[in-house]
Amino acid sequence: MVPSERLKGIETFVASADEGSFTAAAERLHLTSSAVGKSVARLEERLGTRLFERTTRRLALTDAGAAFYRSCVRILADLAEAEAVLAAQRSEPVGRLRMDMPATFGRLRVWPLLLRLMQQHPHLRPHVSFTDRFVDLPDEGIDVAVRIGGPDHWPAAIGHRYLGSERLIFCASPDYLARNGTPASSAELFRHDAVLYGKADGSSSPWLIAHEAGGAVERRTMEGRVIVGNAEAQVAAVKAGCGIAQLATWLGSDEIARGELVQVLPTLETDGLPLHLVWPLGRQLLPKVDAVLELLATGLRID
Repeated sequence: MVPSERLKGIETFVASADEGSFTAAAERLHLTSSAVGKSVARLEERLGTRLFERTTRRLALTDAGAAFYRSCVRILADLAEAEAVLAAQRSEPVGRLRMDMPATFGRLRVWPLLLRLMQQHPHLRPHVSFTDRFVDLPDEGIDVAVRIGGPDHWPAAIGHRYLGSERLIFCASPDYLARNGTPASSAELFRHDAVLYGKADGSSSPWLIAHEAGGAVERRTMEGRVIVGNAEAQVAAVKAGCGIAQLATWLGSDEIARGELVQVLPTLETDGLPLHLVWPLGRQLLPKVDAVLELLATGLRID
């Protein structure tokens, strides 16, 4: 039996059981009494069992009919709920939303924005992963991703929005500077202890030095006193007075505002990696995806 055949007659059967007669069910469904009776008869024939005990006054469910009625009510309720969800999806963010974002940036900057969206739309159900690896959006079922860095040219099937480039600044703790002095030039900076970000291959990220506005950027490989492969641990090491680090402003701005870190040599501030929102183009039409893209495009933009 094809699946669509299984649903035939269920609505008329439930209405007849609820109303107690074919006539009342026909009025409820805007059908004729004969059409309702024939529909129920065809359903009984298909199932091979009687669903009603028929009297001149009223219909009464048989034991089999009562059991079947309970199942049918659940089925119709599930269908109504599914239709309501589909209708809601055309106007508001609802349902499962698969997202991926860089571990530290995602936790510090993206997650608070997403929590706010969830409060506004309680039927939105994000499934969020925090990873620093390359993610293949279509293969992994990702609806929206936040990426720091990325290719110069994105695949044609991937939508992308550039949100600006992170700014890189040199920071140290007040205690470290009190003990070791504040560098007044890049030459002095290079003589200080360095707290470096460690890569998965065992190397460390170089310092980027912009000696002139708009000029070429020098990539300076440093011997780090501390090399750590986690951005938040790197900040903690700088706060503990282990040395000077080059940090993205989104990573150290809160600590600077609280006086826990101090920017040194602001003239050496330079651009870091670009920030992008990316998504499979076919997903943008969904309200849940569109709402997240709009929120993050506004909340994460780097001017």
